Amino acid sequence: MPFRLGLIYLSPMPLHPHAALAIQRAGDLPTDLTPAELRIAYERQRLTLLPQKPAVAVTYQLSIPSDYGPIPARFYRAGKDKKPCPLLVYFHGGGFMLGSSALYDTTCRRLAVSGNCAVLSVDYRLAPETQFPGAVLDAYAATRWASDRAQLLNIDPSKIAVGGDSAGGNLAAVVAQMAQDSKEFSVALQALIYPITDHSREYPSYERNASGYMLTRAALHWFMDNYIPDLEDRKHWMASPMLRPSLKGLPKALVISAEFDPLVDDNEEFANRLKEAGVETNYVCFPGMIHPFFTLGGVVEDTARAERLVADALRALA
Repeated sequence: MPFRLGLIYLSPMPLHPHAALAIQRAGDLPTDLTPAELRIAYERQRLTLLPQKPAVAVTYQLSIPSDYGPIPARFYRAGKDKKPCPLLVYFHGGGFMLGSSALYDTTCRRLAVSGNCAVLSVDYRLAPETQFPGAVLDAYAATRWASDRAQLLNIDPSKIAVGGDSAGGNLAAVVAQMAQDSKEFSVALQALIYPITDHSREYPSYERNASGYMLTRAALHWFMDNYIPDLEDRKHWMASPMLRPSLKGLPKALVISAEFDPLVDDNEEFANRLKEAGVETNYVCFPGMIHPFFTLGGVVEDTARAERLVADALRALA
């Protein structure tokens, strides 16, 4: 099956050598740890694979008030220009159980610089301590707060993008849909990097890419069981944005996927649904790549290429 790269079709290829090297260097995470212990091991594993961390003009830690308690976040601004700029509200990956704004500091700095924008990195509550819809509520509350504080943050409230990878891509897609319903703020772009958009069923790539590519089918099930244990909840569009009855009127989308990812068929189907609903959508599948490649730029050259796609979409908002 060909993979669409913009308007160019590329034939499938074997696992990319950079992806293979990343898998080798990452090794296996222990399976006998508590969630808190696993988060530490996960961050240690991923920190060794990060690309160079650039300097940014402004960065500081925030505590965003919400009805569910304070939400930690980090704010980045690329330049010293006093003109209001676009904002990317970024939600990190990690299966709704792992990851943090600290681990994604490099990624968010790189996106701020390459996108010439501001970035708000959100530390939403994690499972199993907080299950669905806790992460969704935090993601929405943080984005609404940023829009309400546009003047304070010196960002343009008409140019707010939501984005994230994996679990964070799920949250970004859901926030875009919630904003469409609430009309409390507007979303100009959704940047979705190999998001999980349908928790309710398995796609063929779950079997095709079940193991050997860092994210496994077994890990996906484990994440789901901890984040959304109720099978009926998995069918709600706030858990599975694919299942929203209509996607019409949503903001334009960039959907990035990887050939050797259990979620690649989910990603392609979601992009197709967006297009069918009339949403301007750019779907890009990276041949030979694996699920977490967006954060593996210390080993994987395609990380920078994917970052440029996101940056170009952000710059187009300016």
